[in-house]
Amino acid sequence: MTTLGGSIFKVYLDVRTNSLESYGLCFVPLLQKIVSSGDSDKNEGLDFEEFSKYLKEHEKKLKLTFKSLDKNQDGRIDAKEIQQSLKDIGVNLTDRDAEKILNSIDADGTMSVDWNEWREHFLFNPANNLQEIIRYWKHSTVLDIGDSLTIPDEFTEEEKTTGVWWRQLVSGGAAGVVSRTGTAPLDRMKVFMQVHSSKSNKISLVGGFKQMIKEGGVASLWRGNGVNVIKIAPETAIKFMAYEQYKKLLTKDGGKIQSHERFMAGSLAGATAQTAIYPMEVMKTRLTLRKTGQYSGMFDCAKKILKKEGVKAFYKGYVPNILGIIPYAGIDLAVYETLKNAWLSKYAKDTANPGVLVLLGCGTISSTCGQLASYPLALVRTRMQAQASMAGSEQVSMSKLVKKIMQKEGFFGLYRGILPNFMKVIPAVSISYVVYEYMRSGLGISK
Repeated sequence: MTTLGGSIFKVYLDVRTNSLESYGLCFVPLLQKIVSSGDSDKNEGLDFEEFSKYLKEHEKKLKLTFKSLDKNQDGRIDAKEIQQSLKDIGVNLTDRDAEKILNSIDADGTMSVDWNEWREHFLFNPANNLQEIIRYWKHSTVLDIGDSLTIPDEFTEEEKTTGVWWRQLVSGGAAGVVSRTGTAPLDRMKVFMQVHSSKSNKISLVGGFKQMIKEGGVASLWRGNGVNVIKIAPETAIKFMAYEQYKKLLTKDGGKIQSHERFMAGSLAGATAQTAIYPMEVMKTRLTLRKTGQYSGMFDCAKKILKKEGVKAFYKGYVPNILGIIPYAGIDLAVYETLKNAWLSKYAKDTANPGVLVLLGCGTISSTCGQLASYPLALVRTRMQAQASMAGSEQVSMSKLVKKIMQKEGFFGLYRGILPNFMKVIPAVSISYVVYEYMRSGLGISK
């Protein structure tokens, strides 16, 4: 029997005889982890062949991680290399914290870790890969609150090579469809208040819903939802492809992407996707605000806009929409990364998995902060999109519209409709997360 085979067999016997205490690990959760990962025939047990396969695959992942950390390729990892590698994926560590991590792995006291020390320490450790941080802390793919201005999520090399990435994007798209449909009445109320509410024409939440139901029935609460969910697929695809290309252009020699480069690449990708699908954004606003019988559907809406207003009408409000990407994406990313780093530094012991409540909490807080910063631009965009469809409405530029709102309604006039917008955040993230998890499971993506 080979040396590796002999080692595997010894560990296998330890597992079978409940002797894992010699590895300095808690037996029960560890055995559960090994069984769930290696049980290929799903009989809730491991034979030697399955256990051997599990260890070999596990060791390959450890080797890849070790090589990615070993920046100077000298066969050893020091504190600076650990610090730099974590910084590359958005986790900032102090020199002291990096040394603590190194000391926990360094068995011979040399203040560096070779492959054997790395392998011995992590062979049975669930948190074997720094890429778990990327895997578990997905944000824009998992949570959909109706806006598509967030920085796209990163995918690990393993996810890209195994095809898991496209399954996750499909899961996220399906989650977005259900989430947006579930919160469509609140979204319509937001647009309704953005365009029609003012100091002289105050619209309350209850009053607005009564008015919409009286005019078009309960089904009218979902006006504009069709085009809102249809645009998810092209926007997600364009944004993902553009993000990958912009990353290649912005990173040096194919190295790891830094936080500022990720922000730039994500913002440019968002702008590219928004430019491509913006006519659908205009139609969504028009269909959301339409009166009964005004349009028979999406194509009729497009045809009437083109005939009456020309091609330019499909890009009304484009400038404030693009400008809104910067504060939204920047603040969302900054807040999310800050919360993520705080949780990782304080609570990440054996795994980088934050759990459902932490993920939803961080995503909700960061998205809300991003929306709060970019909301005035979103309101101006919506009013510009709706101008031509409103009887007697003056066609004005972005700067003139902002001045007009400030003069007539004051600063808070730029936040009309913010209440229903915030009200839909929690149900939106909850629905999207549940649907995302069901889709993941259905498409065969393991936890």
